[in-house]
Amino acid sequence: MNREMLMLVDAISREKSVDREVVFGAVEAALAQATKKLHGGEVDIRVSVDRETGEYETFRRWLVVPDAAGLQNPDAEEMLSDALERIPDIEEGDYIEESMESVPIGRIGAQAAKQVILQKIRDAEREQLLNDFLSRGEKIMVGTVKRLDKGDIVVESGRVEGRLKRNEMIPKENLRTGDRVRAFITGVDTAARGPQIMLSRSAPGFMVELFAQEVPEIEQGLLEIKSCARDPGSRAKIAVISHDKRVDPIGTCVGVRGSRVTAVTNELAGERVDIVLWSEDPAQFVIGALAPANVQSIVVDEEKHAMDVVVDEENLAIAIGRGGQNVRLASELTGWRINIMTAEESAAKQAQESDSIRKLFVDKLDVDQEVADLLIDEGFTSLEEVAYVPLQEMLEIEGFDEDTVSELRNRAKDALLTMEIAREEKVEEVSQDLRDLDGLTPELIAKLADGGVHTRDDLADLAVDELVEMTGVEDAQAKALIMKAREHWFNA
Repeated sequence: MNREMLMLVDAISREKSVDREVVFGAVEAALAQATKKLHGGEVDIRVSVDRETGEYETFRRWLVVPDAAGLQNPDAEEMLSDALERIPDIEEGDYIEESMESVPIGRIGAQAAKQVILQKIRDAEREQLLNDFLSRGEKIMVGTVKRLDKGDIVVESGRVEGRLKRNEMIPKENLRTGDRVRAFITGVDTAARGPQIMLSRSAPGFMVELFAQEVPEIEQGLLEIKSCARDPGSRAKIAVISHDKRVDPIGTCVGVRGSRVTAVTNELAGERVDIVLWSEDPAQFVIGALAPANVQSIVVDEEKHAMDVVVDEENLAIAIGRGGQNVRLASELTGWRINIMTAEESAAKQAQESDSIRKLFVDKLDVDQEVADLLIDEGFTSLEEVAYVPLQEMLEIEGFDEDTVSELRNRAKDALLTMEIAREEKVEEVSQDLRDLDGLTPELIAKLADGGVHTRDDLADLAVDELVEMTGVEDAQAKALIMKAREHWFNA
């Protein structure tokens, strides 16, 4: 039997072009698996085969674990304190091994052993092919549709397979067996039994790589695609920048008579591409991203990372796009939340904000409307700005002397202190379980208290729109806070 084992190893090694050591490892695993089945339970078995004679030894072993962890698997673990009594110099993570009777290869049958060994060889072969493919650093897989698998498509490239899931395909795209296809490599699923390379034709990275293949200047480092936003199969936007003043980024990506952008569009089932000039100035970047709409003005809110973009009536529909597509893609491309509005809507919003700020200054600074308007005209929007902007900046306001400025700054600081004390008192009214909720700041807690929300259950009972109206947070944040507050219901 031992001689037969060596012959089997040599035959498989030659047939599969696999190193003998890999085959011996598979043989040891097969024998260990057979021995484990005979003993039952979760025992850990190791088999060692002599590479020259074919003789093999079998060992049962136990992993040494720390006492604090306890035994998760008594059949294959030993606590450190017990192990030290047997082997004084043993350490955590070592193994205790005991020799045991080996299972004759005839007991599991030569054919059964061969099947186990061949399967392990196939796995090793497959892993080697995958590693060889990935080592080339390719970001796009070019292959043939091999078969359909539960709605997904299996793509074969040489002897390597990739999986293109249904939700990663371009909508309305109809791929059939035998079709040539290109797809973006998004990652590797090592736990999958089938194709392990995960593919996508809808990811923004796919468009970026297609342009990199069509535009040599990108590979040369003269151009760079900074961001990409896609509505797969319909429309996309990419932002490009030139690192060489002699190279026109947009014209270079378009190509002679549109040849380069057309090649990308054809690969993506007719998806139209807007090529936008990237800019370090966020407002300028957003203006370019909203093309072909013409923008009248922009108001940037750094704190909320949002922009109010004003367009005329003629450009309103263009800026928004069909189903909001244009503004949505522009927002994804730039990373800013974009609010499209007309000049009338913008004026109404600014008037409402001015009224709110004016009331704040009149009430908290104890000044008349004329002084409040003067502060607003100079760009002051909060008590913090009045209290802490440099003294010289306020002295430059016409009609303000040093005494007036000092008085306004002191009143603003007193008002802020009073508001902070009031806020802390309101926070004290709120239950500790609500205060401990992740994502709630003291300011939000104070607003919740103003709205009569004092416990976690009170917050959990709110609807998203109620919480948004009460606190001014975004819909997504409001939804997350409410779901967090409801967690204890589901746990219970």
